Amino acid sequence: MTLTNGFTEPFDNAVATARTCYNSRIITPADVRKDERAIAMRDRIARETYEAGHHTTLQHATFQFTLENVTRQTIWSFLHAHPFYNSEQVSQRYVEVKPGNVVLPALGEAEEALYRAAVEDMMGGYRALIELLKPKVAEEYFRIFPARKRAPDRWALGLKKKAQEIARYVLPIGTFAHLYHTISGLTLHRYHRLCQQLDVPTEARLVVEAMVAEVSKLDPLFFQRIEDPLPLEQTLEFRTLAEHGRLRASGTDARRFLREFDEALGTVRSRLVDYSVNGPASVAAAVRAVLGLTRAELPDDAALDRVLSPKQNPYLGEALTLTTVSKLTRALGHAHFTFQKKLSHTADSQDQRHRMTPASRPVLHAHFVPGEVDVIVPDLIAAVPEAHERFFEVVGRTWKTIERLLDANVPQEFALYLLPNAFPIRFYESGDLLHHHHKWVHRLCYTAQEEIWRCSKEEVGQVARVQPQLVRHIRPPCTLRKEAGITPFCPEGPRYCGVPVWNLEPEQMQRLI
Repeated sequence: MTLTNGFTEPFDNAVATARTCYNSRIITPADVRKDERAIAMRDRIARETYEAGHHTTLQHATFQFTLENVTRQTIWSFLHAHPFYNSEQVSQRYVEVKPGNVVLPALGEAEEALYRAAVEDMMGGYRALIELLKPKVAEEYFRIFPARKRAPDRWALGLKKKAQEIARYVLPIGTFAHLYHTISGLTLHRYHRLCQQLDVPTEARLVVEAMVAEVSKLDPLFFQRIEDPLPLEQTLEFRTLAEHGRLRASGTDARRFLREFDEALGTVRSRLVDYSVNGPASVAAAVRAVLGLTRAELPDDAALDRVLSPKQNPYLGEALTLTTVSKLTRALGHAHFTFQKKLSHTADSQDQRHRMTPASRPVLHAHFVPGEVDVIVPDLIAAVPEAHERFFEVVGRTWKTIERLLDANVPQEFALYLLPNAFPIRFYESGDLLHHHHKWVHRLCYTAQEEIWRCSKEEVGQVARVQPQLVRHIRPPCTLRKEAGITPFCPEGPRYCGVPVWNLEPEQMQRLI
């Protein structure tokens, strides 16, 4: 953990911003510490604003950290489980995972041997799957790009990356990552207060303590009023699970929930369960309100086309997302949708980066059923029998190891580090049309993660059946650029998928890689 960039005087800056609210000029950090009287006022204002809950003053200070050897599970469960951050982390889709790059928690000798053997087995499965999948990847790739088959060596590295993108489903969620992570001082205060919560109270606490220590070196005053972390036993999730006798992974109880959830979900990955019944009318009315126009001057269909058609709204063809800044396109915020979803841990780790379509993600152990392997199988693995067989051999052995570790009273957070990336995350996700539009457009691109691509296709299709006027222009970026008259249609340059998707209707879109 290293603080790489940050406000140099965050405490004084916070008080300066508070005083500026009640002053006829801008108050500077130098003003709040210029003499003993100013310092006494500074300390009083800092105490009073914090205790009163006026915390936006702490949000100005921003801190950028680099993190190494933090697990994917902690990133998913804690660091990325809220909207107020920015991260750039190493991608398992494009960077091969090396042996030994997995957390090893403190375990007894026998348990450590079990754990190490499982990690080696999963890493071996990962490498084997890469090799087993490469021929199918090459077959599909050269079907799309037949001319490139004349120089296969030129494309070998890219084909391997596509194979490892799918092979990573067998890797443990305890695999390490490195990343840049930027948050405000307010978020860091909140991190500290709630770091000891499920799923990873030990690792999250260590990460947050290191962050606080780094900022304290920069400015010892900034955390002088920091609150102690809530003990795990006092967190809302722990107390609720305790009341229901679900603090440990329970096969019978979890099995009932999983069956109920999956039966409701049916055959899709994402199911529309709720939406604004007057969404189209509300969006159209909001467009007219922005412009001061009557319904006679701008009927509903014309109002919707004004903000949703790339031919009329040039912002939709731009690479820089302007829709949250534009007065008119903010009208899309009045239609809402809720989906019931099931994604692998690795896919959901990308899905949750769409922070403005927030979700209620699970306490992981409450979804784990001993004795029943529960995984998402990528289409590419299913298409290669040898890979499919090897995949299930590895995850089957992994399940047995997790069960043995739990039976040996290894802490659940440690044993569940072995869950494969393929472990399903079952959850509900909501958002308005403004932010779903951004997500759907970009995730309908053939270069998007395969599971999220399929979810986006399903979601747009389901909305089209109930409110077609809201999604008739929602297509991949290349299609929007074509409609907007922007060339080249594909914005991905050398990453072009090879398929002229801009000529396809959503129901015609199919992909394997």
